[in-house]
Amino acid sequence: MAKDHYATLGVRRDATQEEIKRAYRRLARQLHPDVNPDPETQERFKEINAAYEVLSDPEKRRIYDMGGDPLSPNGGYAGGPFGDFGFGGLSDLMDAFFGTATRGPRSRVRRGSDALIHVQVDLADVIFGATREVTVDTAVVCPTCTGAGTAPGTHPDTCPMCRGRGEISHVTRSFLGQMMTTRPCPQCGGVGTVIRHPCPECAGDGRIRARRTLEVVIPPGVEHGVRLHLAGEGEVGPGGGPAGDLYVEIEERRHPVFRRDGTDLHATLQIPMTAAALGTTLTLETFDGPVEIDVKPGTQSGTVIVLKGRGVPRLRGSGRGDLHVHLEVLTPTKLDAEQEALLRKLAALRGEEIVDGAFKSDQPGFFSRIRDAFNGR
Repeated sequence: MAKDHYATLGVRRDATQEEIKRAYRRLARQLHPDVNPDPETQERFKEINAAYEVLSDPEKRRIYDMGGDPLSPNGGYAGGPFGDFGFGGLSDLMDAFFGTATRGPRSRVRRGSDALIHVQVDLADVIFGATREVTVDTAVVCPTCTGAGTAPGTHPDTCPMCRGRGEISHVTRSFLGQMMTTRPCPQCGGVGTVIRHPCPECAGDGRIRARRTLEVVIPPGVEHGVRLHLAGEGEVGPGGGPAGDLYVEIEERRHPVFRRDGTDLHATLQIPMTAAALGTTLTLETFDGPVEIDVKPGTQSGTVIVLKGRGVPRLRGSGRGDLHVHLEVLTPTKLDAEQEALLRKLAALRGEEIVDGAFKSDQPGFFSRIRDAFNGR
């Protein structure tokens, strides 16, 4: 007497494919030989696999509903250590235990790829923020077919190889008997349909290459190498799918005067020897306008003057860093006769003479300080 596959799985005769799959998963978990080794349970497990193999395949189910036996020796499962034991496909068994396998056609529409571009900015853009227009070559939705991929007035056809399932089955013999495996249909790529009349503009892809102009907001305080994330501004996916994301990598140009160190700025200001000795006031052009630098008499080379709040804004937080002005005292390299005479007179007045090329000083402790410096004191 023929088995009632619907009763075996406990479903109605008009059950949907999803209802059949859920019933199979539930019973497979309960009756698998690894879970329940009882002989009667193993026989029951064979029955639900045979029932699922018939009812999960639209063609085999149609033959069964018409009174035929799609698991006959000419096209079914026989032999092997478990008699007529058969799987509805290895992917179905994995799905029953792990829920990982999928059936049916996949969508032709897929998400697009992310894109990366580089934008060069000046130090002023980093300090105050800016807006930049960038041009990107990317994939956009085809204007002719609006992503469908078909020529105007046409539609995709059901794939003749897989009949719309998106996958084909293959029976192989193993020590467990005959097993069925499924793989994506090679003709339609797993989508279940074929485009016989592709769009003449995009050749069926649903997207074309185009050039777009975007506005990129440069936030104050951004650093070299930082990537700004623009969601949905990447490439449109196949079939007119949702666009990926666009990443904008910042490249900060080197400034001729100021050097950046985090949120601080550094600048070197050269001053004449006389100005350092006598003291003076110099004007430095900063990003916030001119600033007067007070050079005190006797300033030494390497002195650093810190201007608070004149640096780069903090990207996360409030306030700005500082501007560090490094003073470099310039010693004259060429002197005319009058200038040399004046310097020698100054040296004599300070007790610092050069006699026969040798330096002599009347200042107390001068050579002792040099000696201590060499001795590490």
